[in-house]
Amino acid sequence: MKKLAILALLPLVAAVAGCIRFGAEPPPSLLTLNTQAALPAGAVPGSGTPVAVVVPSAPQEIATQRVPVRATDTSIAYVKDAVWVEPPARLFARLLSDTLIARTGRMVVSGRQAFSNPGATLGGELRSFGIDAAGNQAVVIYDASLIREQGGKLEKRRFEARVPASAIEPGPVGVALNQAANQVATEVADWVGR
Repeated sequence: MKKLAILALLPLVAAVAGCIRFGAEPPPSLLTLNTQAALPAGAVPGSGTPVAVVVPSAPQEIATQRVPVRATDTSIAYVKDAVWVEPPARLFARLLSDTLIARTGRMVVSGRQAFSNPGATLGGELRSFGIDAAGNQAVVIYDASLIREQGGKLEKRRFEARVPASAIEPGPVGVALNQAANQVATEVADWVGR
């Protein structure tokens, strides 16, 4: 008798389980950054002083996996269905590392790997990583701080790139932000490598 009651309840439990949803619907795809200055396979970086790349700090507006759209100076929205695979500051730090290795040939370690003297340390703040609705363009602003050697003086410099976005939709926004991030990473690598 108990087995029949349990079997009779199974379709009901299955139907109710289909109605319950935990969390939001996942987006159709996730955005990421890809370097335009990749190191060839088999190449071994290592000449010169190593550089530790620290994940930049970021304001709450971009410390999320969503893509902000600045409509006015005081209002922010987010691109519908545009979601980064991980927070932009971490993606940008990885892009910076790859670009530094490819453009300078120097060994690059993450901030966590720099337990000994890395030689140089690159950090900073990712001030903007989103879309300017008024200009319909991707904007990446990075305030870099660099210590070229242990005990050396701190150097600071702002890097900025603006790239037109064909539409404020996930695909075009991802392409434009990737291009702007690569432009900034290239300029930072050239600055660090001089």
